[in-house]
Amino acid sequence: MFIDTARIKVKAGKGGNGVNSFYRDRLTRVGHPDGGDGGRGGNVILRVSTNVHTLLDFQYRRHFKAKDGKNGSSKKKKGADGTDCIIKIPPGTLIFDDTGILLADLTEDSEELIIAKGGGEGKGNRSHKNATEGGQGEEKSIRFELKLIADVAILGFPNSGKSTLITKISNAHPRIALYAFTTKAPVLGTVKGEDYQFRVCEVPGLIKGAHKGKGLGDLFLKHIERTRLLVHLIDASEEIRDPFRDYRNINEELKLYGKGLDKKYKILVANKMDLAIAKENLKLLNKKIKHKIFPISSKTGEGIDTLIEEIRYRLGQVK
Repeated sequence: MFIDTARIKVKAGKGGNGVNSFYRDRLTRVGHPDGGDGGRGGNVILRVSTNVHTLLDFQYRRHFKAKDGKNGSSKKKKGADGTDCIIKIPPGTLIFDDTGILLADLTEDSEELIIAKGGGEGKGNRSHKNATEGGQGEEKSIRFELKLIADVAILGFPNSGKSTLITKISNAHPRIALYAFTTKAPVLGTVKGEDYQFRVCEVPGLIKGAHKGKGLGDLFLKHIERTRLLVHLIDASEEIRDPFRDYRNINEELKLYGKGLDKKYKILVANKMDLAIAKENLKLLNKKIKHKIFPISSKTGEGIDTLIEEIRYRLGQVK
């Protein structure tokens, strides 16, 4: 299950109390203050991990708390610090507070953010002052929103062959079937060669009105905001639907969604060229569209190598 939003509550640890203590022995008439400080409360830390891909875990666990610091003791002994609570999140996670203010956008592996700071340690009376209590740890409600990080996004109308294509070129294995909306969540894959590597994301099928949330809608358009270029896949075998109209509708949805999606470089691909009607439709598309079209067959592999070379060129991986 792909989950890209979540809400959680976090609480940092309380600081340990300082202690009032006086050292005495048979030779000491007046005790010397020797109370130790408490330990600091543990922090709640968000840490990016490339081994985490969705926010699914936060559907089952929504409360996180760091450990409290230990109290100080006599002989100037300091209490142990509270253990930090580490929360692992996927790359590309935005963190908002409960008022909707963006606190951070974490994208790099192992990047960290202290989201709730532990309470300070209480002071013992060894400084000749009365001992103090440890401070309370911060407590917050936060919201996560995930926007996938990939170099390339594959988009197009439902059943245009996106899943077959990403399976052919990468290590991703989405569900494939001959009906619309087989893919109901973005699919990430890595394309590897001897001297190159890039990440590709398949966006679930878009339809007219997607920017308003129609179909699977804008829930998934946000996942192509971070991509460097788009592969716009057209089903050139369509007899009932018009491939040129599909091309215009997808471009319109990108423009209406905004956030610069329509400005991203697009590689236009005509798929299913193993079918005779697709070859005829390709001739018509070339007459109507000035943009270069790359003919491929996700099923047979025809044109796939050329497409990968074009993607690598546009990513700056080949000259």
